[in-house]
Amino acid sequence: MIELFGGDTPNVMKVVIALEELGLEYKHNYFDIVNDKDDPKFRAVNPNGRIPAIIDSEGVDGSPLPLAESGAILYYLAEKHGAFYPTDLKKRYATMQWLMFQMSGIGPMFGQYVYFSRRVQNQQHGHDRYATEVLRLYDVVEKRLGESRFLACDEYTIADMATFPTLHYVKVTGMNRADYPNIGRWMEEIAARPAVDRSFKAMGDIDLEAPMSSYPLTEDQWDRMFGRGKYSRADSLRDA
Repeated sequence: MIELFGGDTPNVMKVVIALEELGLEYKHNYFDIVNDKDDPKFRAVNPNGRIPAIIDSEGVDGSPLPLAESGAILYYLAEKHGAFYPTDLKKRYATMQWLMFQMSGIGPMFGQYVYFSRRVQNQQHGHDRYATEVLRLYDVVEKRLGESRFLACDEYTIADMATFPTLHYVKVTGMNRADYPNIGRWMEEIAARPAVDRSFKAMGDIDLEAPMSSYPLTEDQWDRMFGRGKYSRADSLRDA
């Protein structure tokens, strides 16, 4: 049994897709990342206080294994169950390359773009910085998918599972999917997979375009969510 600490985000959906594709039994705990992120029990699972995180009741040595970071979780599940991680070494290293590309590029850059375009007003520099990077990353993926059926190789792998949820919500960038035919072809093929369809149903609606007013937070909740107050010394870095 896998216990998943998650919620309605593309980052969590990566793990849900992997669990559904592998046919594993799991329980999705919708975790309150605003109010409960500092709970000692949760911090024991993920010291970084973020979702997703899992506890595998039958870990590598048969005992419960807590694990955080979506890329690490995907790698662990694929390797443990011998699926979606090619045995051919060239394909395996390519899978790891494109998984790391998602973790270091698409994930954080798209997240910052959504923040500056949907959540923050009057921050044109921040918006333009991340919008430019999002466009560049789209071009990288579009070119790659013109060369390969899937991101890493001719096989569907954890690299595709990691990248698909973010690119599925392309409308949040205001871009036209028709401008990226290779990405569109790839997304349609993945979306048609039964396990991915089950993942959408399990996750429910994800609304990345909702304004921040849809998620009203008190000042105290803002402090806990983004570290304000506790990390007020960040002002000194800005002035350095």
